[in-house]
Amino acid sequence: MSKPILSIDEISKIFLNTAQKTLETTTKQAVTYSTTIQKIPKVSMKPDLTCFVQFDGDYIGLVIMNFSADAAYEIYEKYMLAMGIPKTELATGLSSAEVTDSIGEITNQIMGQVIKDVGETFELNAVFGQPKALTLNSAITLVIDADYAENRRLSFKIGNYSFRIEIAMEHTEFIQI
Repeated sequence: MSKPILSIDEISKIFLNTAQKTLETTTKQAVTYSTTIQKIPKVSMKPDLTCFVQFDGDYIGLVIMNFSADAAYEIYEKYMLAMGIPKTELATGLSSAEVTDSIGEITNQIMGQVIKDVGETFELNAVFGQPKALTLNSAITLVIDADYAENRRLSFKIGNYSFRIEIAMEHTEFIQI
């Protein structure tokens, strides 16, 4: 039997690669990530735009994507332009429902691919709910009615703007047989 590995760390690695590939495909822009995964004490929704979604199945948890206004708008703008929408028809600010809807859709695409990739890698299944995107003026720390003992932060960059993905999961180990 092989050595057990902490599931959140393996899923975090999948998130790094999948989020990068998905965002590069949808925005036609280079996306980079830090090769350091941070272990954090809790997850929070942070300004200016956040999107969160829970997943459940063979592994359970919560994902929060936190964007500054500039990062969120950059992703929205490049996403819409890549789909052929003229710049003159784009929303002009973060408060537009189009921006939050687009970030929610991109989160949905990332989550769908992550669930698929985890399934292919570990032969485990999960489903996720509808991502909820909203704008915030201050941070909100989530207290989840579940034992999400493991928390990680992943850092990304698109253009000159940084954004982060925070993941909370129950403590589980993957033991390959």
